[in-house]
Amino acid sequence: MLSLLWLIPALPAAGSVLLVLFGRRLGRGGTAWVGTGSVSLSAVLALLVCGSFLAAPPAGDAYRQVLWTWFDVGGFAPAIGLHLDAVSIVWVLVITVVGFLIHLYSVEHMERDDGFTRFFIYMDLFVFSMLVLVLADNLLLLYLGWEGVGLCSYLLIAFWQEDAQNVYSGRKAFIVTRVGDTALIAGLFLLFTHYHTLEIGQLMHLVASRSPAPDSGVVLAAGLLLLGGAVGKSAQAPLQTWLPDAMAGPSPVSALIHAATMVTAGVYLIARTNVLYTLAPDARLAVAIVGTVTLLLAGFSALVQRDLKRALAYSTISQIGYMFLALGVSGWEAAVFHFMTHAFFKALLFLAAGVVIVALADEHDIFRMGGLRRELPAVFATFTVGAAALAALPLVTDGFYSKDLIIATSLGSVDGGAWFYVASLIGAFVTGLYSFRLVWLVFFGARRTEVSRRPRWRQLVPLYALAALSVTGGFVWMPAWLGGFEPLRKLLDTALPPAPMEGAAAHFAESVGAALITILVVAAGVGLSYVLWMPRRERTQAFAAAPSVQPLVALWLGGWGFDWFYERVFVRPVKRFAHWARHDLVDHVVGGIAWLNLAGWRGLSAGQNGRLRGYLAVTGLGVVLVLAVVVLR
Repeated sequence: MLSLLWLIPALPAAGSVLLVLFGRRLGRGGTAWVGTGSVSLSAVLALLVCGSFLAAPPAGDAYRQVLWTWFDVGGFAPAIGLHLDAVSIVWVLVITVVGFLIHLYSVEHMERDDGFTRFFIYMDLFVFSMLVLVLADNLLLLYLGWEGVGLCSYLLIAFWQEDAQNVYSGRKAFIVTRVGDTALIAGLFLLFTHYHTLEIGQLMHLVASRSPAPDSGVVLAAGLLLLGGAVGKSAQAPLQTWLPDAMAGPSPVSALIHAATMVTAGVYLIARTNVLYTLAPDARLAVAIVGTVTLLLAGFSALVQRDLKRALAYSTISQIGYMFLALGVSGWEAAVFHFMTHAFFKALLFLAAGVVIVALADEHDIFRMGGLRRELPAVFATFTVGAAALAALPLVTDGFYSKDLIIATSLGSVDGGAWFYVASLIGAFVTGLYSFRLVWLVFFGARRTEVSRRPRWRQLVPLYALAALSVTGGFVWMPAWLGGFEPLRKLLDTALPPAPMEGAAAHFAESVGAALITILVVAAGVGLSYVLWMPRRERTQAFAAAPSVQPLVALWLGGWGFDWFYERVFVRPVKRFAHWARHDLVDHVVGGIAWLNLAGWRGLSAGQNGRLRGYLAVTGLGVVLVLAVVVLR
């Protein structure tokens, strides 16, 4: 069964190719079957292959499948090879299963769109690219998947290209992530130059065997460069500005980008190359700092957003900040666990938000919603489950188990500390605030907009499935004080080092007392959100609009001014330089050559006028000149 591993990414690729070739002939029904069916078959095959792996683990707890050698130049012979282990199993299952549910939802959501076939071409290609990324056994193939994901995100964010703002948002995502990608490719060049291989297993072995000297500087530089790539792709500070604008795309695209594909690619990259960061403490500390700063900045921005999808976008940035924090304190397994749980509830929230927006005739403003719990009861129930999981409501949501593990690791790990712990608790409090703020404003209070369209079964089935996963997904890793049922931890132990939990702080972090602190912080956030946006909604809005508070609200609403800063420091100077460069010396030289060619053409054209007398006169003049030269010699 493991030999069929290559079919998992091949099926979505085949679906995309078939739609390119025959999409017009298939019609909408055939397109839906091919687009969704290819990903569903990939999901079924992923379950079978991963089940076979778990039932009879191969030697070394990893399976490598080499398909062919790409090229052989100067001893560098990268293979098209796939690698399956505990880490890639988690990603593959999430990508295919959640991807299938999003595809099923999309059939209904996009049924009236003129670009129906084009949409599924891009979506299948997106899933294929992400599967290549997480299954690649070498960093070069991983980079190809990485760039494929970036291209597909551009195509899907700018999907409704008739609107110039959508095209701008897609272009912004493409350019900002290219900044990080430049750092990533520089890191790959550095690693290859020093170790002469990009095969991940061999590379990590060489790094470990030759450390600490003389490679410590190389390892640190490579770790920081790879972190730059991860920061761009996973929308972490300071390159997080593209993700809120990426909400210009259809809601299923937002769900796929945020839950199962693009923004978690950076988390996967750092987890996969964990040896680099284990041997470079400064690079690992940088990962933790980036995650901590991002989870706080994005959390406060989510707290004041009016656009439903932008609020969810900032929540994604914040939750990935938690994953980076976990990676930075050597909680590799906790980061992978939170990736899995986050994929379930974030896909649920975006799909439910898509239903709400379509039902209200494309209304995005949460202050123009309200009272929808009676009009859309199924959406209300499932959205509330997703919000509860995002807020990490204790015991009954998957988000609680993964986030509590990260918070505990931030304190108990030898690489953690009190500052990281306090920041993670503040983030948990703010998450409770903004998560249920959406529930109160969208589904409670007076109805402000009429419902014009209701969801059908192809939209509701994915919501129910994701809601079930958002409740039960955390049960695969229960804390010791709840019985210690930990099959996911035992699986990840075969591929990742456990967090180094030592000392009194670790003992407290793993206790019931630490969990109670987390529970109380989350409960306080949810409770305060109820007070602020239920009985005191008008007072809260009036307070936010007060002149003394408005500057802070505007700062958070605008994402802490990053776009403002980049516009003035980078974008405008580049535009001015480009305008000046249009009239530089090189431009004049090129223009002069063109002018000379044009002048010569005009001169020749003037002589070719079809008049015989002119031709005879020129010929006669030529004869006279030749004779004169001969006589004078």
